[in-house]
Amino acid sequence: MSEPADADSRRAVPPVICYPTETLPQPDLALYAAARADAERVGEVTVPPREAAAFRVRAGQFFRITSVEGPQVGDLNLWNAHDLSERFHSGKTRALHGTHLSTGDRMWSCFPHLRPMATIVADTLDWYGIDGFGGAVHDVIGTRCDPYTGNLLAGSQYHHCCHSNLTRAVADTLDTGLTAAEAHVHDVLNVFMCTGFTRDTGQYFMKASPVRPGDHLEFFAEIDLLGALSACPGGDCSAEHSSDAAACHPLLVEIHAPRMGALEGWQSPPVNGYDRSHGRGDGA
Repeated sequence: MSEPADADSRRAVPPVICYPTETLPQPDLALYAAARADAERVGEVTVPPREAAAFRVRAGQFFRITSVEGPQVGDLNLWNAHDLSERFHSGKTRALHGTHLSTGDRMWSCFPHLRPMATIVADTLDWYGIDGFGGAVHDVIGTRCDPYTGNLLAGSQYHHCCHSNLTRAVADTLDTGLTAAEAHVHDVLNVFMCTGFTRDTGQYFMKASPVRPGDHLEFFAEIDLLGALSACPGGDCSAEHSSDAAACHPLLVEIHAPRMGALEGWQSPPVNGYDRSHGRGDGA
C-alpha cells in the first residue's frame, strides 16, 4: 500500500511518556546505603549452571546476585513469601522504569497489590548505559527461555530452559508437583543479560553480556520474599540461550541483614490503595 501524502508529518508527531513518574514514590537510597554498610551476611545460595535455586529474604534485608566464575546471566522471579499470588509484574515495571533496570529502580508486584517488592541499590554494570546497537543490561523485556517456544520454533525437547529450571526450583521449595509449580513461574528480570530491539525489524535481540566475575546486582527487600534464580543455559547469551553448547557458570545469591535499628522509620510498603469496590473504574 502506498504512503499517504501526510506520512512524514504523521511520523513526526513527538512521543508522550505513558506513565510520567514525577509523583512515583521514591526509595530512600541514603537510608538503604547506611543500613547496608554494616549489615551481616546471614545466608547464601549457589545456583548451579543450567539450573535454578530458590531463596528467602525478609523485608528489610538485602540480597546480592554475583557472577562468580565467568560471564553468566540469570532469570529472576520474586513472590510475596506469604502469598504467592502476589508476584513480580515485569510489564508494569517496564512501563514505570523502562526496558532495563538499574540503581534506584524497583521491581513492582502484580495487580491488585502493585507495590514495590524490591529496590535495586547497587549495580556494578551501571556504566554500560545504552550501546550503539540499542542494547542495555538487566532487561524486563524477555519473558525467559522456555521449552514451549523451543518446541514451536525448532521441535526441540530441551529441559534446562530457565522456565524449566525455575519450575523445578519452585516445586522443590514448595514440595509440590511440577504442574502446580509451573503455574507460579512468571516473566522475569533478566539479570546481567544485554538485550534490546533491532532498529529495522523491532525484534528482541541479545548479545554477549558485559558481566565479569565479581560483578553484582544488589536489592533491598521491601516485603518478605521468596525468590528463584536460574543460571541461564545460554551462559553470557552471546549466541544462544537454550542448549548445552554454551559455556555456563554458577551464580551466587547472598543475603545480608542490617543491624538492629539501622532502618529506623522505614516501613514495608502497603498494598495499592485503589478501592476495587467502586467497580471496574476508568483509570489506567
